[in-house]
Amino acid sequence: MTNMKIATGTVTDGTIVVEGQPFSEGEKVTVLSYDTAPFRVLPEQKRVLLESMAQADRGELVDADDLLAELDESI
Repeated sequence: MTNMKIATGTVTDGTIVVEGQPFSEGEKVTVLSYDTAPFRVLPEQKRVLLESMAQADRGELVDADDLLAELDESI
């Protein structure tokens, strides 16, 4: 089982500075930026992504492996 953390950060001098709980050296992370060019997803992928983000905002976190499997199934 993979543990998942959600954090907010800012890019400073080309480095992502994370607020709150620090990440361990060598820990793998995924970055979602709100300031990038739009990307395209199928309507079902968008629904799954938006619901997952809403769950995270509510503190209802899911296992990352389970989420990725669900996303793969929707493609």
